[in-house]
Amino acid sequence: MTTRKLGRTGPETSVLGLGCMGMSGAYGPSDRAEGVATIHAALDAGVTLLDTGDFYGMGHNELLIAEALKGRPRDSYQLSVKFGALRGPDGSWLGFDGRPEAVKTFLAYSLQRLGVDHIDVYRPARLDPKVPIEDTVGAIADMVKAGYISHIGLSEIGAETLRRAAATHPIVDLQIEYSLISRGPEDKVLPAARELGVAITAYGVLSRGLIGGRYDPSKVAAGDFRAMSPRFQAGAVETNLKLVEALRAIAEAKGVSVAQIAIAWVLAQGADIVPVIGARSPRRLAEALGAIEVALTPDDLAAIERAVPKGAAAGERYAAAQMAHLDSER
Repeated sequence: MTTRKLGRTGPETSVLGLGCMGMSGAYGPSDRAEGVATIHAALDAGVTLLDTGDFYGMGHNELLIAEALKGRPRDSYQLSVKFGALRGPDGSWLGFDGRPEAVKTFLAYSLQRLGVDHIDVYRPARLDPKVPIEDTVGAIADMVKAGYISHIGLSEIGAETLRRAAATHPIVDLQIEYSLISRGPEDKVLPAARELGVAITAYGVLSRGLIGGRYDPSKVAAGDFRAMSPRFQAGAVETNLKLVEALRAIAEAKGVSVAQIAIAWVLAQGADIVPVIGARSPRRLAEALGAIEVALTPDDLAAIERAVPKGAAAGERYAAAQMAHLDSER
């Protein structure tokens, strides 16, 4: 497994990370044994970066990861954990909490659920508009000094907030959605991250499965949050699936899958970008790992740009409006 460095001050990690959110019901019913098997397959293949959030399944995801990691040497994997989202017992979203005392409380519970004595990269899931980013990052920095956290990351924040955070404590990476469909970070966020020496851990590289080559609108399971996503709605999804078919022609010409060419495109955007793949089965994981071997030539990249030009996806304007509360969208 090849590696990439998380920013100027961060660790070396596998070139692909495993995003574990989907193992806790975000895309409909999930299978615990399948989730554990997928994590095992990832670790066995050399994937070291496991990404989760303490609010994924209200703690379910961290407990699942802990189960999968039993018996594994602590230095054989890296845990990236998001915190701060507030949820009700019915799964509803209640806001975000970035207060210093909340930071330390969330951390204590994550350490307990994961069964570890430290977390490798700890990050607020969003910016709390009521709390200066300096206060949130400062609290995490206190936990770095105490040995409970190794590195600080951020998620879904804008360029100016990133600069303020980095002035408070070194930031190793910024987690944000980035794919052929979602290229907003190219405008301000990616340039700022590169200026500051902050890596990008890109999630949604298959646009929530939309450009994975297998999405079927008629088979959206109950509880799948994509049912409410603008890019998957009638009138938009048809346009987007046409883009997928254009991409499929390029993939087939290279003898790879649509998912592999979409992941390879993100990998080709810079050595400071680590895609986080949300595979829920060993089979899907194996397909994603195959993207590491896909070498895209300048002609390939030009053809991909013609097939899926920036801004061509339908529903993205409405998706941006839906996500306008995010600091990264301002």
